[in-house]
Parts: sequence; structure tokens; C-alpha cells
Amino acid sequence: MTEANDPGAREPGAGPERLALYHHDPAATRRRGLSGLLGVVILAAGFGGVAGFFGGQLVGLLVAAVVGLPLLYVVLYNVRRRLWLEGTVLLVRTWRVRRIDLAAAQRIDLLVTDVRGNRTVGLLINAGERRKTVKIDLAVYAGTGGRELGVLQLRRLANALLNNTDANGLVFAELLVAQLKSEARGDGAADRPLYRLASAAPAGKLAQRFTMEAVNRFVATLD
Repeated sequence: MTEANDPGAREPGAGPERLALYHHDPAATRRRGLSGLLGVVILAAGFGGVAGFFGGQLVGLLVAAVVGLPLLYVVLYNVRRRLWLEGTVLLVRTWRVRRIDLAAAQRIDLLVTDVRGNRTVGLLINAGERRKTVKIDLAVYAGTGGRELGVLQLRRLANALLNNTDANGLVFAELLVAQLKSEARGDGAADRPLYRLASAAPAGKLAQRFTMEAVNRFVATLD
């Protein structure tokens, strides 16, 4: 059942179908939120306790607030974050809903992040306007396995990027199509393009942005 205020809700005949670009697991979301809140409380209490020891109770409370409030904002921001695709338009919900036209994006980058052994391959979309940058996670790998966007999501994303000439969207569309072909052939995760990109990123770096030239060279080697 879809809530009435859910941006993913769609009335019949209301326009292009809104397709979720996130893995919705309420239990995992709650665990992630509670874990984040616990971390915020521990850090804020730790810094506040040290400051309070030297400067008194008021100073301790102020330091705890300065440390804790920004971290709390980040935790709540990530818990609320949702992505949908509507035709070529990306809908991003955090505190409000933003709309980014993928076909008109001015810059697209391939980004690989490495956090506690989990490597995430994503597209960083820049629409050229203030606060109009968003990351679309395509796959998350740990070891030789992981989680990837579904076939329908990858196909719709490829279609949305296909006509973007300003940001070389065709190259990224070809990458997603190659991923779909690899999955259709029954290739294991280690043989799929997105996994190979995740593995190519240097170890020990939190985030690695691939240049357009590197992405072009990689796509040129794909079937």
C-alpha cells in the first residue's frame, strides 16, 4: 500500500510510471537509523563530557550540541533519502522532493566508494544548479557478492541517459546495457562490468572518481 504523501505514489493516467531506485527494507532502515542515533549520542556525550570536565556543565552541553546536531542531521537525512525515476526525471526525497532531468544533466561522473569493505558503484549527477547534485547507487559489493539495481531500473536509467549529449550520457547508457547483457548471459558477479569497476578502484581510498576518459576506455572493451 502506498501512502498518500509518498512521492512514489501515482494515479492511473497521471504520467510516466515512477520507478523506485532504492532497496526498501523497513527493518534494515530502522536498524541503520538506530545505529546512527546511538553513534551520535556516544560521540556527543564523549566530547561533551571532556569539555564539561574542563569547562563546566554549560560548556559541556554546548560542545555536545555542536558535535551532535550536525551528525543527527546527517543520520536523519540518510534515513529519509529516497530516489525515483519518472521518465527521464530523477525524483530525490530528503526533507523535500527535488527533480533532476537526467537527459539535461551537465555532468555525470562514475564514483566508487569503499566503506568497511563494502564497495558502492554509483553515478554522480550534476544538473549545474545549486544543491542539484545527487548520487545514484548502481551496485554494492562485498567480497565476491553484493546487491545490484534490478533489470528494469538499469534499463530505464540507460534510456534516460541515452540522449544526454552534454554529459556523454551515451557512454554511461552503454555501460548499463553491458551490465544487463552480462546478467542475461548468466555471468557471475565477478565478471560483470560494475563489479570490475568496483575492483579497479584503488584500495584504501574512501571515494574514487573515474575520469571520463577512463570510463570511455573501459566501456570500449565491453561486449
